[in-house]
Amino acid sequence: MGEETRLRHVAVAVESIDAALPLWKALGLELRHTEDVPSEGVRTAHLAAGGSEGGLLEPLAGDTPVGRFLERQGPGLHHVALEVPDLTAALQRCSAAGLEPLGGEARDGAEGTRIAFFHPRDTGGVLLELVEPAPKPV
Repeated sequence: MGEETRLRHVAVAVESIDAALPLWKALGLELRHTEDVPSEGVRTAHLAAGGSEGGLLEPLAGDTPVGRFLERQGPGLHHVALEVPDLTAALQRCSAAGLEPLGGEARDGAEGTRIAFFHPRDTGGVLLELVEPAPKPV
């Protein structure tokens, strides 16, 4: 994507954030906050991990992407997220390379971000998320 692209977070699907948190806290990661993201059908926990984050994903219902993931595969690595400064430009570069996001376009994510996902079959076996940070307050 470019020099400004950075690892934003690695997300792990869990049945329960509350049950999973003690392990991650014992490893030294600090809970930054939790948030429900109804558009994705998920509750997220954001864990500070140096300059990046760890993320825990708990489905809000069984018929959501994370709920179906847990049913098929059980708890584990769900996706890797890269932060990009301009999601529209990143999506144009991806499209020129033959990659199209799941759902066809960007959408709203946690913390006022804009996000897009790419299917693992197109990205070497890893569900990949691009994240544009929320605009900074003026």
